[in-house]
Amino acid sequence: MYDGRMKSNGLDVATVWHKNDNDLISGISTDIQKGHSIILLDPNGKSMTSERFSTNLYDWLENGGSRVSFVIGGADGLPSTIRFSKDPPLQTKISLSSLTFTHQFARTILMEQIYRAAEIRKGSGYHK
Repeated sequence: MYDGRMKSNGLDVATVWHKNDNDLISGISTDIQKGHSIILLDPNGKSMTSERFSTNLYDWLENGGSRVSFVIGGADGLPSTIRFSKDPPLQTKISLSSLTFTHQFARTILMEQIYRAAEIRKGSGYHK
């Protein structure tokens, strides 16, 4: 639903599903090597308003060469090697809510917030 809407804002979103923690860690490593901004979704991450998320999103895009990788953990959350890493690319952690969501639902909420961020930046009436 939001995929098509975001394309009209110049944002192309792709979802990569990983079968296990090792695949996820490998995928994150590849994205770091490509220079992507890496944003971990974690219950203990920083909470923010939609306006702040919009500003941060475009900062992350600028810093990551127009690429941002949002990482949503599986049923057990993020692997501890990622969650507690001291590696600078893995230090940005955000929280969508203090509630617990399935990773599929977290993805839907994230997609809506990315769309909302683009609309905030555009100045449309979507975000009231």
